[in-house]
Amino acid sequence: MFDNLSDRLSGTFKSLKGKGKLSAADIDETLRDIRRALLEADVALEVVKDFIARIRERSMGDEVSKALNPSQQVVQIVQDELIGILGGEARKLTFSKNPPTVLMLAGLQGSGKTTLAGKLARWLKEQNQTPLLVACDLQRPNAVNQLQVLGEKVGVPVFAPEAGNGSGDPVAVAKKGVEKAKKDQHSVVIIDTAGRTGIDEEMMKQARDIRDATSPDEMLFVIDSMLGQDAVNVANAFKDGVGVTGVVLTKLDGDARGGAALSVATITGAPILFSSTGEGLEAFEPFYPDRMASRILDMGDILTLIEQAQRAFDEEESEKLAQKIAQDQFTLQDFLDQMQQLKKLGSMKGIMAMLPGAGQMKQNLEDFDEKMIDRTEAIIRSMTPKEREQPKLLNGSRRMRIAKGSGTTVTDVNQLMQRFEQAAKMMKTMAKGGAPTLPGTNPVMMGGAKGGGYIGGKKKDKKKKGSKSGNPAKRAAENAGLTFGTDNSKGSSFGL
Repeated sequence: MFDNLSDRLSGTFKSLKGKGKLSAADIDETLRDIRRALLEADVALEVVKDFIARIRERSMGDEVSKALNPSQQVVQIVQDELIGILGGEARKLTFSKNPPTVLMLAGLQGSGKTTLAGKLARWLKEQNQTPLLVACDLQRPNAVNQLQVLGEKVGVPVFAPEAGNGSGDPVAVAKKGVEKAKKDQHSVVIIDTAGRTGIDEEMMKQARDIRDATSPDEMLFVIDSMLGQDAVNVANAFKDGVGVTGVVLTKLDGDARGGAALSVATITGAPILFSSTGEGLEAFEPFYPDRMASRILDMGDILTLIEQAQRAFDEEESEKLAQKIAQDQFTLQDFLDQMQQLKKLGSMKGIMAMLPGAGQMKQNLEDFDEKMIDRTEAIIRSMTPKEREQPKLLNGSRRMRIAKGSGTTVTDVNQLMQRFEQAAKMMKTMAKGGAPTLPGTNPVMMGGAKGGGYIGGKKKDKKKKGSKSGNPAKRAAENAGLTFGTDNSKGSSFGL
């Protein structure tokens, strides 16, 4: 979502590099570029004004003038202030001392409240909570049925005594839902309410009545991240109409300019608690202002990537795999198992976008073929168990049979085997103490770029030349065929 903003800010900061001292004119020019970039991203004007004023005040002080590297200091100031407008410190949900904790969702129609309710229920269930979904959107056609389907998918019960579609009393349903949760000893109640395509008093009155009848512990304002300048009016209306204790951003994976995401926390005065980053029910995560600021500034989000990897990868299986790699026993079956665990992390584009400097690989990320993992899985599943354990058995006739069985070509099978062999070599090198490389920039996954090329750039010449680097560790790694940068890096993400 923030690609254009990231590109603009990166270009602005690049012009500051190499300057031993920043003049007032340099700072003014930088601030003009930042202001223009934020306004083009549809950030609210009042937010931009305050943001620029704070940066100007800090940049003109001793903090920058006495710094050894003033350009880096300016970047640090911008990052700090970005964290500020995104809410500052991350805040967790407030749970009631006397269960159930009541969470009420409010927002415009189309903001994704009902889907968000299912995602939130799934996330709470993973946190060892026992949520109950309550269907109070009785206005939108099939809203109740949609919530029931989502509840079934995530394994969470849904309280829906009314069919909806324009009939029923949502206030009575909400009240009975909380009573049902108390009776059945649910720890959390999630109330899905109705919205409208625009702000109107009828919607606000209904939301206030549900709020007064259930006394929610959290009033969560759900807002579409792709909303433009109108986000100011919408946020203020809900803030004044029903009150807001927390914000949830939806559609953060969209290609709009993202002004709402950068404005809503400042406008409502409420922290952003969660963000929805895709259509899948697993595409939901707590919101961390510092991590989002790092993503916007193209510094990556390694902490979130590590947390996702820890949830997806089984520790015991990883230890077994490490032993097999050390003993040079890595097989195609192990490769398939790791591939399936990698799929749990979500889209590869999303994973690689969290790496520092991902903006420099923008075109390659766009060209990445997400279906490559499915094709790879189909090819390996078309092999016999013996072939997976002993890849050297794969002669021409076997490869032709595998290609037909997987619906691919012999060339696809050959390319997979080449990437597998390269990955096995890299893993063996790392197991012997070789320098690791960034996860995600490996020859196995890079076959997903259109044309089968490497995402870091062109393939290296087979003829290796000795490194001239002054760093002994880097020189040794480069001579072994490894690189430390994102360009042309070869390594393996399976060591996560």
